[in-house]
Amino acid sequence: QVQFVESGGGLVQPGGSLRLSCVASGLTFEIKHMSWFRQGPGKERELVATITQQGDILTLVDSVKDRFTISRDNAKKTVYLQMNKLTPADTAVYYCNHPTKLWPWGQGTQVTVSS
Repeated sequence: QVQFVESGGGLVQPGGSLRLSCVASGLTFEIKHMSWFRQGPGKERELVATITQQGDILTLVDSVKDRFTISRDNAKKTVYLQMNKLTPADTAVYYCNHPTKLWPWGQGTQVTVSS
């Protein structure tokens, strides 16, 4: 059974940084692309970033380019999202999954950017 446990969210002031983690279990993590998604208040869930199984960044949506980066540690079955220069528009629940949303969603981690 595939499971994701996201963590690292919290309340941060505009301009601040957070590092999110997602630990995967129940899958051959190292051979899969992985993505971060987010769902803001009243919005649909959107793809934020994708990383290949080798660790190359495949996708970063325009709204987070130059501020966010995605990375992974296959030995730990963990994918990370480093978020810098956060703005209120980044407020959302953040989730990880395969880019095709192949597996059940985890509980996500709440990121709130507010002064």
